[in-house]
Parts: sequence; C-alpha cells; structure tokens
Amino acid sequence: MQRWARRTGSVTAVVLAALLVLTGCSTTVLDGHAVSMLYDPTRAGGLPAKDGYSGPRAGAPEPTSSAVNSDGGPADHLALLAVDDLQDFWSHNWDGALTGTFSPVSGLVSYDSNSSSNPDVCGGGLTDMANAFYCFDNDTMAWDRGSFIPGAAKYFGDMGVVGIMAHEFGHAVQAKAHLVEKSTPVLVKEQQADCFAGVYLHWVASGKSPRFSLSTGDGLNHVLAGAIYIRDPLMTQEEALATGDAHGSALDRISAFQIGFSGNADQCAAIDMAEIKKRQGDLPQFLSYDAYGYPATGDSPIDADLLNKLMASLNQIFAPTSPPQLSLEPGTCPDAKPTSPASYCPATNTIGIDMPALEEAGTPRSESQGVLLQGDNTALSMVTSRYVLALQHQRGAPLQSTTTALRTACLTGIAQSKMSEPGSPLMLSAGDTDEAISGLLTSGLVASDVDGATALAGFTRILAYRAGLQGDAEQCYQRFS
Repeated sequence: MQRWARRTGSVTAVVLAALLVLTGCSTTVLDGHAVSMLYDPTRAGGLPAKDGYSGPRAGAPEPTSSAVNSDGGPADHLALLAVDDLQDFWSHNWDGALTGTFSPVSGLVSYDSNSSSNPDVCGGGLTDMANAFYCFDNDTMAWDRGSFIPGAAKYFGDMGVVGIMAHEFGHAVQAKAHLVEKSTPVLVKEQQADCFAGVYLHWVASGKSPRFSLSTGDGLNHVLAGAIYIRDPLMTQEEALATGDAHGSALDRISAFQIGFSGNADQCAAIDMAEIKKRQGDLPQFLSYDAYGYPATGDSPIDADLLNKLMASLNQIFAPTSPPQLSLEPGTCPDAKPTSPASYCPATNTIGIDMPALEEAGTPRSESQGVLLQGDNTALSMVTSRYVLALQHQRGAPLQSTTTALRTACLTGIAQSKMSEPGSPLMLSAGDTDEAISGLLTSGLVASDVDGATALAGFTRILAYRAGLQGDAEQCYQRFS
C-alpha cells in the first residue's frame, strides 16, 4: 500500500472545484442523547454545518493595507483584504497564550513569479517562485499575484486564498509571540501556523468577520482541500533527514488546522515535537525500500487477493463472532440501499463489491489528473467502513443515522491504526491515511451509514476518522451513540 507523491509548487489546472461540491466542549441533544458539539454530525467545529456563500462580503470595506510592487489587481485586492482581516482578528484576540505584543506585519510585498522584474525578499529573488511566505528576519509577508493566488482562488475558492494568507500570518503570530526560534523544527513552525489559521477561520465561519463569509460545509471543504493539496511529498527517512524541512502530511496539516478551528490559540502555542509525535502515533511516516533497494512506489492493485488480505486483517483486529462475508458482486439487499463501490447488507451479513468501481476508486491519481488525491487506501478504507457496519449490526447499534455515519468513520480509523502494527496480513504504509481523508472529503462513503447517508461537513467526517486513529473502539461507541 505504499506510494510516491510530490509537493507541488503551484496550483495546477485541474477540476477540483467540481469535485468538492460535497454532499468545543459543550454538548447538544441529538436523537435523545447528549453529544459533544465537536462530534455532532450536524455541526463542524462546534458551529452549525451548512452550505452557502463563502468569500468576500458584499459591502466589505476596501483594504487599508498596501503592498510594495502591487499592480492593484484582483489578486492583490483579495490578499490585502485578508491581511486587514487577520490584523483585525489578532489585534483583538492576543490572549494569555500569546506573549509579546501584537503589531501589524511590517512589510507586505506582491510579486509576479512569471516576471523577471521583482524585488528581492528575504535575501532571495522571486522569479519562478509560485508561492506565498512569511520572512521571519524582517517581518514581511509576500505572495505571488501572477500564478499562485489566482490559481488557488480558481480551484479552492477565495476562502482557500484567505486560508493560505491565514497560515502565513500564523508565522507572524509565532514570531511576535516568541514561540519559535531559528532552531525550532520546521514541522513545529508549520503545524503551529496551520493551527493559528484554524483559530482565525473559526471566527470567520462564526459570522464575526466584517470582510468574509465562510460556510462550514462546502466552503470549509475547499479550505481543507487546499491543506491536502500542499501536503509534503512522500519520502524515505533518509530523504527526510537530508531535506530537514518537513511541513507535514495531509493528515498532519488537517489535524493541526482542526485543533485551532475547534479550540483556541493556547492549544496552537502548545504544539511542539512531542505533541506532534503523540498525534502521529505509530502511523507510518516514511517510505520503505523494495527488494532492489529503491523507495517502494506501489499502491497495490485492487483485486480479489488484496481484498481477501484486508478481510483477514480486519478479522484479526476485531475477531467478530460472525465475520461478514465478502462478495465480489454488488448483489441485492432487502434492508439497505446500495452504496457503490462497497455496500453492506445486514440481512445477509455480506459486503458486496462493485469491482470496476472499486478499482477506479483505488487507482493512484493526484491533482494533475483531476483528483484531489487517491490511491489503494481510498478504496480499502471504503471496504473497511462497510466491515465495521457489520460490527455495529452485531452489537445491536442502529445502522441508519448520521451518528452511525460518524461512528463508522471512527471505527474505520481504529482499524487503520491497527493495520499499521506489525503482524497484520495487510500493512498500512506512508501516505495511506492521506488517501483516506481525501476520500472522506470528496465522497464521504467512509463516514456514511448503511444507506450511504453522511454528515454534511467534511471537517466532521475527518475529525471522526482521526478520533479512531487515536482512540479505541469503545470510545467510538461512546462518542457516537
């Protein structure tokens, strides 16, 4: 289940927008049970889950910040509006977790990566550098108005751009609060910045920003898609040590963002290598080597042999008294709707597979091929989700509700965590969890009930899966009851 991936420096022209029109600590009452607002299927990070407009508000004030080298165009207008909003937010939310004193970022620079006439920033040229960044040395934010910002806006929406700016401003928050120094690992700096972006965007999603709106359904899904897109490439441990600049896998980045979106700035400030390692657990982080000494490249082909190994692994992990049977044909079911490419039928205790559709879902693809991210574990996590429905059925748990959907995602996370341990007939490998969370965002089948009903917010679907990666089965039943 191992795969090779790469970090992309700029947004490629792919049809991601079409793919992503998707279906706290206090509690609320749902179906007669007390449910944490964090795990409520009708909410996202404690806020009501809903689709709707995301982007600059009608009548938003014009930007008051200005950037060196700006062309005055729409990309700079959006970036500067985001800077104004971020400065407004942090100037009023510099609480006890953040030491030092808040001050606006000293320098803002716009540039065109397609041009040879750009100012130097942070000691380097900007031509061909399709990116956005913060320079610690001179408290400067810079962004590429030529390719990066327009591309991000096209495929992840205007709020995807705001999310990028919020991440870079998170680095300014670190610097002003004296949270990091030059010796701080890059991964810690990046995870804190992802987290600070989440804190700010929760404020926007709660309707408090005078400049932007963010829906917690499709709008937040697009922001999360951007976080998946800028994941690190998969590397061997030796390659990672040689580069020394890990920014985080898709799971790392979304996890940190969710900590901020669901929490507050002091939780972001507390992120260090020990916290990151605890969150990563025993999940594989690096590529292994094949028999010839090369980094393993292969997502395994989706076939009967692989599915039988998956079933053997799941039977070993859960040891049910009546394991579900696997059928390589969809079949019909009297008490559940089909959920291609994998379905569970309670009446027959059978998992039915639409093999052509499952093979399609598990074929390795990336953004350059019009898919956010997929590989063999996109498909295998779907089958696993139908297996854990069988476990719930044997336990007498209801199979038709959005609470069931999130419980299913949680139990799938449990299974995948166990598959990273030695001795499993089918072992999880680096990048597999990224494939699973991408599928949770774009299709949601892994977080669906027996009829395919899922929670609206991709944020909450991924959160439930992560709860399983870091917990145990009983916690899944307790949280999603």
